[in-house]
Amino acid sequence: MDLTRLLCTLLLTACCCRHSAGVPDEAEPVREILEYKVGDNAHLNCDSSLPTDNLSHVDWFFKYKDQHIRIFQVRRGQGQADPGEYQHRLTLLDGANLSLSQVTPKDERTFICQVKAPGTHAREKYTQLHIYKAPKEPTIQASASGISVISQVPQEVATCTGEDGFPIPRVTWYKNRKPLKEEKNRVIISELRTKESSGLYTVRSTLWAQLEKEDKEALFYCELSYRLPGGDHMKESQEINVTVYYPMEKVWLEVIPNRLLKEGDRVELRCLSDGNPQPHFTLRKQDPTSLSWLELENVSEGVLVLEQAQRHHSGLYECLGLDFETGVEATDQQQLLVNYVSNVQVQPKAPVKSEGSSLKLNCSAESSQPVVFHWKREKTEETLKNGSVLHLTNLTREAGGGYLCVASVPKVPGLKHTQLVNVTINGSPWVMAKEERIWVRENEEVNLTCEVSGQPRPTISWSVNGTVHEHDKDFQTVLSTLTVQVIPDLLEKGAVCQASNSLGSNKTTIFLELVNLTTLTIPTEDTSSSQSTTTSSPSAKGNSTSTGDPVKKAGTKQESKGVVIVAVIVCILLLAVLGAVLYFLYKKGKMPCGRSGKQEMERNISI
Repeated sequence: MDLTRLLCTLLLTACCCRHSAGVPDEAEPVREILEYKVGDNAHLNCDSSLPTDNLSHVDWFFKYKDQHIRIFQVRRGQGQADPGEYQHRLTLLDGANLSLSQVTPKDERTFICQVKAPGTHAREKYTQLHIYKAPKEPTIQASASGISVISQVPQEVATCTGEDGFPIPRVTWYKNRKPLKEEKNRVIISELRTKESSGLYTVRSTLWAQLEKEDKEALFYCELSYRLPGGDHMKESQEINVTVYYPMEKVWLEVIPNRLLKEGDRVELRCLSDGNPQPHFTLRKQDPTSLSWLELENVSEGVLVLEQAQRHHSGLYECLGLDFETGVEATDQQQLLVNYVSNVQVQPKAPVKSEGSSLKLNCSAESSQPVVFHWKREKTEETLKNGSVLHLTNLTREAGGGYLCVASVPKVPGLKHTQLVNVTINGSPWVMAKEERIWVRENEEVNLTCEVSGQPRPTISWSVNGTVHEHDKDFQTVLSTLTVQVIPDLLEKGAVCQASNSLGSNKTTIFLELVNLTTLTIPTEDTSSSQSTTTSSPSAKGNSTSTGDPVKKAGTKQESKGVVIVAVIVCILLLAVLGAVLYFLYKKGKMPCGRSGKQEMERNISI
């Protein structure tokens, strides 16, 4: 017992003596972790507790495997970089701290600051640099071949690529915003990592999966997860849809447009199915007599286009779909109805009536739908009556002309047809003339026009010789144009237009007068052109008897116009003279202005 106590006493004494003699312990190195992005300037700090005065020796190293490779030394406060990869990138800061410029992925290593002071052991500080670089936006590419749901093994869905990241970014796949995980024989994710010469990484991840028909609308995308100083980040690719192939289950036949059709419409008959790709289609039409099926021509990929559908295109159509891969066959039928209105007829077809009589017009038509009728006047487009029958009573010559029977189907917008019937009213010639003086120059050529209506078609003659041209304005109106030279005899007598048929005759006279500039008589007709033209117009009622009324000259009216014009000109001249006098007095100072001038004028007036 005494021996044990003695040994303990000796050990305690030895320990105390060692500490009192100043024997140093082994000190653990100080460690620091710093994070920087590629391109930043890193600050390498020596431990502030280490002595770094002028008597100290400071050396900087980086750790490579198990070796310490010196890159910088500080002696008596002066720094010197060692030759090598860091020779031109290190700068001495205050004390023994360093600045490392433009860090790269290769700088992700441990740097060591070693300080030796006289009479002490070397002490060290370890600094670990972590370098980060955000990858580029991820790109995603869907499989070009598509995916078949009947495949028994996973097929390539898409590939995601993330470039120029450090460290290697992590890839996560999503379907419809839900993350995908590897699943045996269902989902496989393969990854290829490439280290570039810059030290950055490119990762290429490929998704393999077995898909179902419901995945035809699914959206896939990938996510890159990476770290930067201060926290974690992520980038998402765009969403893509993958082509999914699945067998057909049913077929249907569409008619486009989906509305009541009419003749002339552009119509498409389109075979469709719920399979992808679409099966082989056959489009055929049933013969209404034999009820047999006739395969149609000009069908492309199950689509028949009728650029202008006609009534004979109506009937029962059938689409037959055959999936060669599975052998499944399906059909669908559609009834096509092309509505029409045709064979619009008016009875009587070309009625001829006398003035004062009555007329009944009947309209009929063929149609696939109930038809409504209404009547219009051709000239005015005015609606006269609704219904298939039009009664015209106490006919006048004005009632002659075209009438339109419009047959339409209210249920089918735009479906209508019209039939024109011309009603002829027999009567003696009717010359439409208005009393008007024709202003001309002597020896010039003028065109004189005479408009005549009547049935039977009247014969027109002129009282003077010239070149005559005739044409029909409508089926009961004739225009006759006489081209003649202005001579004294024509100025004296005028030109008479005579019209006659088996029921009577009629005439009108056109008078000509020379333009006289010296009397300031202004013509109402435009005389600037080399030829003058007059037309007896239906706007003024002409002669309706068999002999006709004479046309009166309007000399008195034109003379009164001349007097008024002379009076207006004289007034304008007087106003101009008065203005000139007032302006002259103002310039000479004879006309006062302002309040004082007004008062002076008042005084002068009172005097």
